[in-house]
Amino acid sequence: MTQIIGLTGGIATGKSTVSAMLAEAGLPIVDADKIAWQVEGAGQPTTQKIAAAFGSQTLLADGQLNRRWLGQQVFNDASKLALLTEITRGPIQRAMLTAIVAAGKSQPAAVILDVPLLFEGGWQHICDQVVVVAAPAPVVLSRLMARNQLSAEAARARIASQMPLAEKVQRADVVIDNGENVDKTRTAVLKWLKTIIK
Repeated sequence: MTQIIGLTGGIATGKSTVSAMLAEAGLPIVDADKIAWQVEGAGQPTTQKIAAAFGSQTLLADGQLNRRWLGQQVFNDASKLALLTEITRGPIQRAMLTAIVAAGKSQPAAVILDVPLLFEGGWQHICDQVVVVAAPAPVVLSRLMARNQLSAEAARARIASQMPLAEKVQRADVVIDNGENVDKTRTAVLKWLKTIIK
């Protein structure tokens, strides 16, 4: 029986690192970010709706979303974030469900739903387990500043725009600590995997 495992975490906690480890172990990954990029690709109906709502600056010359500009708009304005979510949620959810069904056809031990906003989107309700990747706040802040070339203030604004990590940890079935080094994280992931792949 294939389990559906939700994988989430806070911004810059290292969820992608854990997702890569699970893929290496042979588990299919349904990646919400990759699906969103497909749904929001050049010429896609969802992309056109976003451009109609946010204006001409939303699109680059090649028709792709100007994600950096759009990010600056929504991370500092809750009403704009709500509007963007309203436009994208339905098409992304439908594409995700299609991908989940496709991934389960080979009957793996588990299908991993890699979803940054798992709780916010209600995906926990279809999961057998939810795994949250966590790291201490100072580590998250420095990682985010380095990764996205953000000031401390801008990084804190992005962190604040998401559900608090402590709340995600509280709601998790399993917590993977990714605050130290990759070897410790891998050990924790493999230990948990033994409970899934029997």
